[in-house]
Amino acid sequence: MPSLLGIDNGLTVTKAVIFDADGTQLSVARRRVPQSMPHARWVERDMAGLWQATADAIKEAIALCGRPADDIRAVAATAHGDGLYLLDKDRRPLGPGILSLDSRAGEIIERWLADLVFDEALACTGQAPHVSAPSALLAWLKQNDPDCYARIGHILACKDWLRFCLTGTIGTDRTEASTSFTDFRTQAYAPEAMQIFGLGDLFDALPPVAHSSDIVGQVTADAAEMTGLRKGTPVACGLHDVTASALGMGGHEEDVLSIVAGTYSINEVVSSKPLVDRRWFCRNAIDAGRWNNMAISPASTANYDWFLDTFCRSEQDRTNADGGSIHELLAAEIDAALKKPSTILFHPYLFGSPYGDVASGSFVGLHGWHDRGDMLKAVLEGIVFNHRTHVEALHEGFAVREIRLTGGGSRNPAFVQMFADVLNAPVTITSTDEAAALGAALCAGAAVGIFATPQQGARQVGMTARQYQPVPASSAVFSERFSLYCRIAEQLKSQWPEIERLARPDTWGTA
Repeated sequence: MPSLLGIDNGLTVTKAVIFDADGTQLSVARRRVPQSMPHARWVERDMAGLWQATADAIKEAIALCGRPADDIRAVAATAHGDGLYLLDKDRRPLGPGILSLDSRAGEIIERWLADLVFDEALACTGQAPHVSAPSALLAWLKQNDPDCYARIGHILACKDWLRFCLTGTIGTDRTEASTSFTDFRTQAYAPEAMQIFGLGDLFDALPPVAHSSDIVGQVTADAAEMTGLRKGTPVACGLHDVTASALGMGGHEEDVLSIVAGTYSINEVVSSKPLVDRRWFCRNAIDAGRWNNMAISPASTANYDWFLDTFCRSEQDRTNADGGSIHELLAAEIDAALKKPSTILFHPYLFGSPYGDVASGSFVGLHGWHDRGDMLKAVLEGIVFNHRTHVEALHEGFAVREIRLTGGGSRNPAFVQMFADVLNAPVTITSTDEAAALGAALCAGAAVGIFATPQQGARQVGMTARQYQPVPASSAVFSERFSLYCRIAEQLKSQWPEIERLARPDTWGTA
C-alpha cells in the first residue's frame, strides 16, 4: 500500500508524519525549533534552522516507518499561519522568520484602528488586521527597517518556505493567500487590499496561488539528500494549519464547528456564502466558493505550557529524564481540583486575547489555601472559556450540527469533558493524534489520485470517533462561572492600557 508524508510545523515543534493510504499513522518524528525573542514582543526563528530540523524529522520518520522512501507517493506541508517568512530578490532568506506569536506591530494596529483602516480592511478582505498578520508585520518593516523592506522579493508563509526548500518553487495555496491581501468576494489577491495598508508597492512580491492538492514541484536532489526522500517525489501545495487540522479530523465541512485546542484558540466553520464580522476572519476554504470562518486568538494551551514551564520545571525535568509524562504526573492534582468548588478564575491572555494585544492574563479569586492543582484547573477552565467566547460568536452567524475537537488538549479526557460541559453540547474527538499532518497528507493523496479530493479522503480514511456528552449539572456551574469570567474581563478592558503603561521605562523611579 502506498504511503503519504504530511509535514506539520507548529510554533515550537516541526513534525514529519507518514500515513498509510487508509489513514493509519505509520511513524512520526519531531524536532523542537528554538524561538528567539531579541526584543520584547518579537518572536522569531532561524529559517535555515527550521528547514534543517524539518529535514531531520523527515529522515527519522522514514527510518521509523519500516518502509523504503520509494513507498511515499507524495508530500505536503502545513504550518502555523500568519507571521512572515521573506525571501530577497535572489530567493534567499531575508532575516529570521517571524512567528504568529509576535506582537511588535501593536502600535501600528492601534493607529490603524484610530485611522479606520480596520473598517476598510474588513470591508475588502473580510477580516480586521491583527498584530501578527502579514499586513501589520510588513507595515512595521516599512516603518522601522526600510532597508529590509526594500529588499523583499517574495512574501511567504511558513509552509511555503518548507515547500521552497523541498522543491525550489515559490507559491502558496488559497487558504494561506487569504491571510491579508485577498478580496473576500473574489477570493483572489486585490491590489486595493494592499493599498489599504500602504503596501501597494509589494503586490508583485505576493506568491502565485494554487489549489492545496495541486502538484507544485518535486523533491530536488539537495532536498532528497537532506531528508532521505526519493528525488522526484511529488509535492502538493499544502495548506494553512488551521484548515489542515479541521480537514484532518473530518471537520472541513459545512455546519461542522472545528475546535483546535493548541497554542492558539482556533474555532472555525465552513460556509458556502461569505459572512463578514469583526469577531472572526472570513478566509478562503480549500475550494473556490467556500469560506473558512475562523474565530481565533493566541489564548489556548500556550497558557498551560507557560504554567508548566514556570511552576513545574523540576517535575518536567524529572519526567523528561525518566521518560514519563508531566501531564500524567499532574493528572491527580487536576482531578482533585475538579472535584471541589473554587473561587479562582483565570483569564488566559498571556500571549493575546479576543480583546486585542493590550489585554493581559490574570488569576482572580486566589487565596492562600489554594494549591497548584487549583490553579491548574483554573488555567484549563480559562482556556475552554476563551474557546466558548469564540464559539458563541460563530453560533450567531452559522448553523452548527456537530462540534469536533483536536489539538493537544483533546488527548486528556477530563479536558474534553470540560469542553462538552462548558459548551453544553456534545463534543466529538477522532482517533487521529496528528490531525494537521493528516490534513496535509490528504492533500498529497488527492494530488496523486489516491483520493478524489482532500475532503473525500477525510471521509474515506475511516477515523474512529468518540463523543462526549455534557453533564447538565456541570454545565450549569460552568455557565455561571463563565458569566462572571466575562463580566470581569469587561471591567478590566478599561484598566489594561494603564496596566501596560506600568512597564514603560519612564514609569520606573530612580534609586
